[in-house]
Amino acid sequence: MKFPTLVALSSGAAFLGAGGYTVLPEFVTAPIKHSLTAPTQPMIIDNGVIVQRGTACNIKGNVSVTSGERIYHVPGQHYYGATKISPQYGERWFCSEQEALAAGWRKAGY
Repeated sequence: MKFPTLVALSSGAAFLGAGGYTVLPEFVTAPIKHSLTAPTQPMIIDNGVIVQRGTACNIKGNVSVTSGERIYHVPGQHYYGATKISPQYGERWFCSEQEALAAGWRKAGY
C-alpha cells in the first residue's frame, strides 16, 4: 500500500474514532452512529435475579423446579408478572415465541 493512501485511511479512522463524525451531515453520520452504538436491553436485577428486561425480548423462559421442564411465558399470561428469570438455573429471555419453540421450550398453559 502506498504511503499517502495509508496516511489518508489512518487520518480518516482517527477522525471517526475521535467522534469527528458529529460535524458531518446527518445523512452521512446515521450509518456510522448506528454501527458505533450497541443495542441495549435495560435490565432490573433484584438479588441477582433479572426481574425485567427491555421490551424487545419480553418472553420469559422458566425452568420448572419440580420437573426441570422448560416453559416460556408471554406477557398477559397468568403468572407472567410473578415469573422471575434466574440465569444460573438455565432460565432466559426470548424475543419471540418462535425463538422459544426452536430452542425446545413449550408455552405455559394454565
